[in-house]
Amino acid sequence: MDTLSVLVVDDEAGMRHSIRRALQDFTVRLPDIDGEVRCTVETAESGEDALELIPTRSFDLLLLDHKLGGMSGVDVLEELGKRDLDMLVVMITAFATIETAVRATKSGAFDFIAKPFTPDELKETVRKAASHLLVQRQARRLAAEKRRVRFEFISVLGHELKSPLGAIENYLNLLKDRVAGNDLDEYDKIINRSLIRAAGMRKLIADLLDMTRIESGEKRREITDVDVREVALAAIESVRPIAGQSGISIDLTESGPLHMTADRGEIEIIFNNLVSNAVKYNRDGGRVDVQLAGEDERVTITVRDTGIGLTPEEAGKLFHDFARVRNEKTRDIPGSGLGLSTVKKIAELYQGEVTLRSEPNVGSTFAIVLKRHTNPQDTTDAAQRIGTVVAGN
Repeated sequence: MDTLSVLVVDDEAGMRHSIRRALQDFTVRLPDIDGEVRCTVETAESGEDALELIPTRSFDLLLLDHKLGGMSGVDVLEELGKRDLDMLVVMITAFATIETAVRATKSGAFDFIAKPFTPDELKETVRKAASHLLVQRQARRLAAEKRRVRFEFISVLGHELKSPLGAIENYLNLLKDRVAGNDLDEYDKIINRSLIRAAGMRKLIADLLDMTRIESGEKRREITDVDVREVALAAIESVRPIAGQSGISIDLTESGPLHMTADRGEIEIIFNNLVSNAVKYNRDGGRVDVQLAGEDERVTITVRDTGIGLTPEEAGKLFHDFARVRNEKTRDIPGSGLGLSTVKKIAELYQGEVTLRSEPNVGSTFAIVLKRHTNPQDTTDAAQRIGTVVAGN
């Protein structure tokens, strides 16, 4: 439970005592931020004393009498206005006129309460001020966190784009300087390397678009009946030419009913990422096994490869945004580091999960379990929850 530190400034000892007794350990429940705060109370008998005390404490709320023996409450307000304080002020006045309220508000007061008041009226005023103060603070924290996440995201994105752009620039300079003379074969190699780098950037952009559409919660879904086997076959056929160049075989087995209610595009993203990774990180002459199983309300997708595998530490980081395994074996393998994090987010949309078993130099097995039947509102709500978590982390 958080604490709301209250300073009461009044030249009447009885009023200070009454307010302290009413508020000390008073708990304010704040449904807007799903929390509560407990009040602690200190007192001062003059504006001068308050101005000396405030810099030594971290007060959240100031209950300030309008009529004081020395400085008036408005004088204190004007002095506090010169300081950068995260504190709300509620004026206490025996002259509850419009003029008083306007002057107090113009001087920086959040609210005012007229004497005489009951303990319940006081508590309601404090509750309102506490809610306003803490909602504002939470909004500032979220805004600061959003700026931090945005900065980190752009920094990582800039780093990921800098390398391929630099490589393409170098290749173009080689072409410009005619370094290979009249050897056209060498120029073809340079052009092919440039095209590979450009394809990597295009994949990064496509993965970014997939991720942001899901996290925003604004992607329009077309929830229909999806034949999971058909989507799997399409993904396998798209990588067979590349797999064939390295002698990698791909087999598909299935059991049980394999239709589900889903957005076909999202299921395609799952298969395209898992199957292409299984080929990309495999060894020459290796194999990829895709297994599909349907049971009751669940569909399970398993993709197993005989590739380079991962250590437990590498596997633990694999589903984070921009996470890539960087070592001697992966140095020349292009990738955005976003594919698997997007797969995980899609699985969460379907109340599912992703698991990974891997062993270096043996291979990896990815298993995705998805809820078979869903509806557009379920997936939209889930997408909004994912977007909210990303924004606040």
